[in-house]
Amino acid sequence: MKTAFLFPGQGAQYVGMGKDFYDRFPEARSVFAQTAEDMGPEFLEMIFSGPESKLQMTEYTQPAILTVSVAIYRVLDKLGFQASGLAGLSLGEYSALVAAEALQFHQALPLVQKRGIFMQEAVSAGEGSMAAIMGLSHEVVEKVCHDAASEGLVSPANYNCPGQIVISGNVRAVNFAVRLARKVGAKKVTELKVSAPFHCALLQPVEDRLSRELDKITIKKPAVPVVFNVSAQFSGNPGQIKANLVNQVSNPILWEQSIRNLIAAGIDSFISLGPGNSLSRLMKRIAPELKTFSVEEAGDIDRLLEL
Repeated sequence: MKTAFLFPGQGAQYVGMGKDFYDRFPEARSVFAQTAEDMGPEFLEMIFSGPESKLQMTEYTQPAILTVSVAIYRVLDKLGFQASGLAGLSLGEYSALVAAEALQFHQALPLVQKRGIFMQEAVSAGEGSMAAIMGLSHEVVEKVCHDAASEGLVSPANYNCPGQIVISGNVRAVNFAVRLARKVGAKKVTELKVSAPFHCALLQPVEDRLSRELDKITIKKPAVPVVFNVSAQFSGNPGQIKANLVNQVSNPILWEQSIRNLIAAGIDSFISLGPGNSLSRLMKRIAPELKTFSVEEAGDIDRLLEL
């Protein structure tokens, strides 16, 4: 059996996430301790006790999710669980690179906080929007975005799974695309509560700023193969990895395609680790025949060990 670990992105956060791991596992506590040292003890207080309004701010959300995801990974690693492949959704790609020993955790923390700040500052509040469209093919959603371009910029942002694509762009253009999607038979459309229109060309101003930050750190060849969002391909070249992280900001996330390439590489079971269980739900839509397990709470470790 070959297993891949999957790491969640922004949107999975909630107050209290990871607290049971902190209480139970010394490996998790050491990760949280590193975060407290780098970000301040009040940062842990925000993760464990709120306020939620602060945790939802992109500049805090990103390092918080990274912390919890890496803490859970360290526990699994100590227990002897090994991955043959890794992937992370958007922000989760940084967690995957830490797990692959390509990026040091203490470097990743300030990096993803700056990434969050850059993303938030790229588009004025109220100017961008995102929506999840269910029940249409990739091709139909792409045509809907093309037809809605008369109202502004809108494009696919996340190819999550069959029949679920997230679109992103200017508010007017996204709203128009939503109306068109409903006309052509979308089963459900959900506007996402986000602080910026992620993974579209509106965030191109982020790329230069993020690139300069990435130039300050060392990325090594991953010890475990990592498949990247922007290409859905594996890469072990540090220069290409940096380019992938930069390009990911304003280009669509090819999540379904990434999972299919992990499967093509021989992966036959998946463990999503970190807050939320959205990645497990997507797996059931992409490859329902394969084993998928979600480790979000400390009790999930016991059930995983039983299996």
